[in-house]
Amino acid sequence: MFINGLLGPSVDMPMWAFVVFYGLDWTATVPPTVELCRRHFGLHASGVVFGWIYASHMIGAGIGASVSGALRSGAGSYASAWLLTAGLCLVAGVLPLTMKRGPKTRDDDQIAVPL
Repeated sequence: MFINGLLGPSVDMPMWAFVVFYGLDWTATVPPTVELCRRHFGLHASGVVFGWIYASHMIGAGIGASVSGALRSGAGSYASAWLLTAGLCLVAGVLPLTMKRGPKTRDDDQIAVPL
């Protein structure tokens, strides 16, 4: 919600803080995502599942960039795009709370992979 105020025409300290935090955020999400793929789809299928997750993420990024560009063209500022993104992040943060947990298994590699 505050990113529009941090970003500006020059690269000052707030911009550097954002860049470092954002880069670390991207790097920090890969190992847990790989582990979730392995745990829920088995060791043998986890690479393919992670590939589809990555591809879907890139498609979403393209859609997000296109929508942000359209909003900026219409409004003259990215402020509405950042607020929309903040709202979507809040929704994404709440959605996992609605999910039911499955039964725990002892041997994660024996989980059946749906075809």
